[in-house]
Amino acid sequence: MGDQLPSVVILGRPNVGKSTLFNRLTESRRSIVTDEPGITRDRIYGTAHWNGRAFELVDTGGLLPDEKAGIPAEIYRQARVAMERASVLVLVMDARAGVQPLDAELAQLLRRTGKPVIIAANKVDTAAHSSLAAEFYSLGDRVVGVSAEHGYGVDDLLDEITRDFPRGEAAEAPRAVRVAIIGRPNVGKSTLLNRLAGEERAIVSPEPGTTRDAVDARVEHGDTIYQFVDTAGIRRKAKTKLVAEKLSVMMARKNLEQADVALLVLDGSEGVTSQDASIAEHAARSGCSIILVLNKWDLAQKLAAEKMEKKPPPGQLREQFEELIRSKLKFMAFAPVVFLSALSGQHTGRLFALIREASEARRRRVSTGELNRWVKTTDLQRGSAPGAHPVRVLYLTQASVEPPTFVLFTNQTKPLHFSYQRFLENRLRASFDFTATPIRFLQRQRKRRE
Repeated sequence: MGDQLPSVVILGRPNVGKSTLFNRLTESRRSIVTDEPGITRDRIYGTAHWNGRAFELVDTGGLLPDEKAGIPAEIYRQARVAMERASVLVLVMDARAGVQPLDAELAQLLRRTGKPVIIAANKVDTAAHSSLAAEFYSLGDRVVGVSAEHGYGVDDLLDEITRDFPRGEAAEAPRAVRVAIIGRPNVGKSTLLNRLAGEERAIVSPEPGTTRDAVDARVEHGDTIYQFVDTAGIRRKAKTKLVAEKLSVMMARKNLEQADVALLVLDGSEGVTSQDASIAEHAARSGCSIILVLNKWDLAQKLAAEKMEKKPPPGQLREQFEELIRSKLKFMAFAPVVFLSALSGQHTGRLFALIREASEARRRRVSTGELNRWVKTTDLQRGSAPGAHPVRVLYLTQASVEPPTFVLFTNQTKPLHFSYQRFLENRLRASFDFTATPIRFLQRQRKRRE
């Protein structure tokens, strides 16, 4: 995130307050914070500012260097990737617990990188407790006592972190197209993020629910910057027993509402499920542009060939799948469908151009003059229900963008039937480019005496 910014990586053993410190320094609630250890599994990125100096901040999962199996080993590998790019390493320790054997092991590990290491002795809530940080000088000479939760000592820590950073030279990164990768657990969201980012940014595991935080990847493609956010798999709240999973669902929805474009990932080997439809409905309500991504297309083709005596032409199979998707997600008629394999990379390159097109479409503004010339030259009465009072559009103007929202004045005294709204939307789309973007109408009815 931001190639010109110095990178500061927060590390430490599980549950010492790394995510709380990350949220404090970035002035956000970007990382999930609970008492359950091991919440942050991937690398979480943010930007912090202090006295005219900007820097990238990276939150990592709790380190257990000796763990060899499963997700803990992946967390350690992810942290190593972040460390390689770091300008400064901040090692967080629990001042109340004192120096632990794992703390000493981590300090030694970080010193071997040759990079500046600052020890943040956390949970020092007041100046009276500052003596708690003294014993950590046995692990390094740059120690700052802080309270990530209450803010004590954070200014001193920021001074220490930024003391060698250039002042005012790092320009703010240009506005990126924010893309949320959404879908139910285990459909390949993290694999797709890694493919688009060109690196292993998110932990990929066959275990459902691996991604708990939302994981960022900033990618420059052509002359456009894309900010991809891999959200935790959205599932029904009744099925999320752990607090962390419930928080993940909430943060996924928050990221969706802040996104320009959402990639709704579907599993091509399973088709469209009721949970996919539920997620799609939430995405549609959020107002972001939406692209339907049928992942595992290579596997879907293989399964289809096994069920049929004769392998169908790829084009015919795509048509059948798209027809199935459209029948299950009728309210997503505006969303294009992309068939790809995130694992092999098949057709993933097409997404960049389509995301950019969708981002531009959601910011498109059509002048009032152009809209009303369109009203006069387009047969809009044809969409009226048989036997009903014919609908006449008297005036049309665009009130806002992101998503495009139109104020509609008609000769009706009651709200328009949804079928006429759909007809009007389809006619608008046929004349103006609103690719992948929802369109909203605000209706103004005539009063009866008029």
